[in-house]
Amino acid sequence: MGKAVRRLHLLCPILLGLLTLIARAENFQLTTGETLVGELLASSANDSGVQVKVGEGEYKRVPWTSFSQDDLKKFAQNKKMEPYVEPFIEISQEEKAKKTEVTIKQPERIERAPNHSLIGAFLGSGLGILIILLLYAANIYAAYEVAIFRAQPVPLVCGISAVLPVIGPIVFISLPTRMQQAEQSWETAPVVPAETAAADVVNPMQGETATSAAGGLKIAHAEQEKSAPELPATETFQRGRFTFNRRFFETKFPGFFGIVRRDADRDMVLLIKSSRGQFVGQRISRIAANELHLEVQKGQASEEVTISFIEIQEIQLKHKDAS
Repeated sequence: MGKAVRRLHLLCPILLGLLTLIARAENFQLTTGETLVGELLASSANDSGVQVKVGEGEYKRVPWTSFSQDDLKKFAQNKKMEPYVEPFIEISQEEKAKKTEVTIKQPERIERAPNHSLIGAFLGSGLGILIILLLYAANIYAAYEVAIFRAQPVPLVCGISAVLPVIGPIVFISLPTRMQQAEQSWETAPVVPAETAAADVVNPMQGETATSAAGGLKIAHAEQEKSAPELPATETFQRGRFTFNRRFFETKFPGFFGIVRRDADRDMVLLIKSSRGQFVGQRISRIAANELHLEVQKGQASEEVTISFIEIQEIQLKHKDAS
């Protein structure tokens, strides 16, 4: 009885081991058609294959090429065995197509802006409004320059150009230059001596004698006028026939730049007619690229006037006593 109990104690672990081995054992379908039953040892996997425990203390190394595709796909689920198994797994055409399938994503397209007119397109953005304002300001400035160039009233030209942009400056630049009429100068009549005035008065009681005396005085006065020296001829330079710039003044009037005037130019003056009026000067004190500074006489003192080349309409070189 005791021996039977001992044998039973020895057989129990063996039976438990067999049961555990059977529970862990798997069926592997080989490419040769055989079925291999055993426990797969994943830790023994390498490039050549893997070991399978087919019995107690009995192991068998099976190459990867001997396993079926279904078994290889099961092995690939194990992270340790996946690098060794993957090269031996055959991929079908459908699977290849799925893996290489390219999913085309349509790019986002910007919607086209609605059709507008040119002015509407400019007004539709802040930058467009800024450009319109700059062009409008340039139109007003162009009108101002045209008004000075053509000697037209600045408020009139700028006002019309503000109402009719572009058209206004074009109309006024097409007009001829407006020449201002010479201002009438009132000169003080010469003081006549009392004797001469009395001699000019005809006494009706004297008759022909008085008339002859007066006539003799008039003839003598006429002879004195004829004997007076002739004044140099006045030279006139008009815009359009001449270009008024720095080179023009330095070439035509070199004597007006010196502080001391020569004898030939001592009594000559420059009469400059501009859009601001007339200026009579005896000396050009300074000259720049677009303007000159003319020294004019104001009573007992002299004054320097700045005149822009663009506003000059006519220049006269004449004697100071010439009318």
